[in-house]
Formats: sequence, C-alpha cells, structure tokens
Amino acid sequence: MSNSIYQKLINKETKLAVIGLGYVGLPIALEFARTIKVVGFDINQARVDMMRNNVDPSQELESAAFEGCDIHFTADLEDLKDVTFFIVAVPTPIDSANVPDLKPLLGASSTVGKALKKGDYVVFESTVYPGCTEEDCVPVLERESGLKFREDFMLGYSPERINPGDKEHTLRNITKIVSGCCQESLDNIASTYEIVVDAGVHRAKTIKVAEAAKIIENTQRDVNIALINELSIIFNKLGINTFDVLEAAGTKWNFLKFFPGLVGGHCIGVDPYYLTHKAAQAGYNSKVITSGRYVNDSMGGYIAKQIVKKMIAQGKHIQDTRVLVMGATFKEDVTDIRNTKVIDVVKELKSYQVSVDLVDPHASSEEMEHEYGIGLHEKPEGVYDSIIVAVNHKEYMGLTEDYFKGLLIDGKGTFADIKGIYRNKIKELEYWSL
Repeated sequence: MSNSIYQKLINKETKLAVIGLGYVGLPIALEFARTIKVVGFDINQARVDMMRNNVDPSQELESAAFEGCDIHFTADLEDLKDVTFFIVAVPTPIDSANVPDLKPLLGASSTVGKALKKGDYVVFESTVYPGCTEEDCVPVLERESGLKFREDFMLGYSPERINPGDKEHTLRNITKIVSGCCQESLDNIASTYEIVVDAGVHRAKTIKVAEAAKIIENTQRDVNIALINELSIIFNKLGINTFDVLEAAGTKWNFLKFFPGLVGGHCIGVDPYYLTHKAAQAGYNSKVITSGRYVNDSMGGYIAKQIVKKMIAQGKHIQDTRVLVMGATFKEDVTDIRNTKVIDVVKELKSYQVSVDLVDPHASSEEMEHEYGIGLHEKPEGVYDSIIVAVNHKEYMGLTEDYFKGLLIDGKGTFADIKGIYRNKIKELEYWSL
C-alpha cells in the first residue's frame, strides 16, 4: 500500500474531511487531526466559529481536546476541494410519524458530491438501514460529481459507536466496524481508521453487513429494555418493586442486566424504526421490534398517569396540583435533549391541567423552548404536590429525603424515582419507581 490513499494521508500529502461536527463527527475529526491533515465541515457557521475558538458546541469535549490538532473548521464548500477522504457523520433522525428522515444524510451526500474527484473515498458513519449507503447515497454522489461509483470513487461504511457522556468507552478503545465496496477500499479504510482506533477494527464482509450490525446493536438494547419496562408495569400492578426483582434475578450468572426507564435519545429510540421501515419495504412487518418500540414510546405517558392517580388518591384537586420534574435530557450528565422522553411525561401531566416546573443542570432552556415549546426553570420555585426525578444526573445523586420534603407541601407527597436511584433511601414520603 505504498502509494495508497492511507499512505498519502499519513504523509500529509492529502486531507481527510469530516462532514457534520456533532457528538460523533467532532471527536473523530480531532482524533484524526492529531496525526493527519483534517478539514472539519459543518453547515452551521455559528458552530464552526465556536470550534475555531476551541469550544465544543455539544459541551462534551474540553478545550484541551482541540490542542495540537491539524484541523481547519469551515462551512465553505471550497475548502473541501483538495480533500480525498470524506467521512460523513450527520444525524439520521425520524419524523413525527416515526419514518426515517434522510434529509441531513442526502444533504451531506450532495455536499460531498460537489467536491468529489476521481480516486476519492467516501465513508458514511450515520446510522442507517441496510442498503441505504449504496441505494440512497451513491446516486446523489454520482449525480453531483458526474463520477461513477467503484470506477471513479470508492465507498465504505463504518458505524459510529460514540456514547455521549461516557468517558470510559471512547473512540480509541472501542473496536470499530469497517467495510468497503471492494478489497482494496476495505484495506485502505481499515488502515485509515486504525490511525485513531487503538482497539483495532473489525472488517465486515460487506457495506450492508456493517449497516445491519450497527442497527441491531441499538435494536437489541431497545427490545430488552422494553421487556423490563413491560415487567415493571406488571410488577407495579402486583405491588412489587422492579429494582428489587432485578437485584434478585441478577444473582444468576446469565441474567441480562437491563433496567426500566425512559428510552429516548437519537440512537436506541430511533434506530429500530429504520430497521422496521426497511423490513416493511422488503415485505415483512416486524412484530417483536415494533412491540418493543410501542412499550418504550408509551412509558412517559404511563409514568405521568401513575403520578396523577396517586395525587387523586391523596384527595387533591388535580387542576390545582404542581409537579416538579427534575431532569430534561435524554440521559444522565449530558446536555443533549434530542428525542428526550421526559417531555412525554411533562406533556401528559399538562394534559390533566397539572402545573409542571421542569429543571435540569445540563440542558439549555432556549433549546428546550425551541425544540418542545417548554422552557426550563432555573431552580424549584415554591412547593409542589409531587416530585419526579426523571434523569439520574450526578447533581441529584446526593440529595436527601429532607431536601425533597422541603420542596413538598407540608413535607408530604409522592416522590417518583424513575431510575430507582433513591431506593431504600426514602422512608417517609410516598415512594414510587418503575
């Protein structure tokens, strides 16, 4: 591979570009930039300006992560003209009907196509259904560039495995799946990713295999969590604490440790819909995956109804009640509010005319207002009828029962602990968890 694209990258004779600099794209771009020349491209100029000042718009990386990196941040297409290896890392969301929304992906493909030259490589990292890279993205690349796939440019797929907020499982120490459209492209793509992945790469047999591997990682988690969520609904009816049951069952060596909760975010709560969409196109209507999605998507409403029932049982006039919801992000200790299911809890409570205050030490009130039309309170105000701790942020872990009693009317009321982090610590309040 003496004159390979990998060798040219290592020798800094050519550049690698990352298209889309969010949770996934920025860490990859910076990691590559420690060794080779990188162009970091994002269509959002305001984000580009932040990154030029060593600020991560996603608030995941410290400014030190930018130091010693050979990277040029840009929103200008012209800066992609001398790039030969493109990595596309844009989000792949779903629309309001849970149908895959490929607009960001096809938009990024169009951007790359405009800069594509003979001999270039394009690798997609965005989570998609099997076949999407070749069937949906290639035609856009060919149309914009006037080049032919395989003859003029090479293609690969290497799914991201970045876990927001996780400082232990990082890009460098998680095995990376790579794939190419032929043996030569696979060798070049594998070698290129080995620059930044110490744990090594797994060479998938085809691009479709790599796409499918990524999508079932999150689908498997989704289905398993759905089972536990359904069990928690059953155990609630039977008056049993789910976390007590899981602790007991977990003493068996092969029991899988999944926990009930709100399944949001832009991975587990989204990816299964890509697979069921493609399955339907292929003539199969998924049963298990769709059922799991239904259970997980309905948990926010279920939680709210349980709290409403408890307040009614306490003789409260539901339209006069106030509820404090603590935590708004899709998971603990991140700023990301995309597809957060906490909003389902809030909206369901509001549908009963309950007054809801939402607080979160990590989320942006402006972003919440823009995304969901519901802003954040800086801190709890006054006293409440019930408290729901929806996200187990580190800031909440050490709070005491006395603290919560101080926020409740007459120091009494329902305390809902969605993730079970206060189990066995709440003695006087009416305690409820999934």
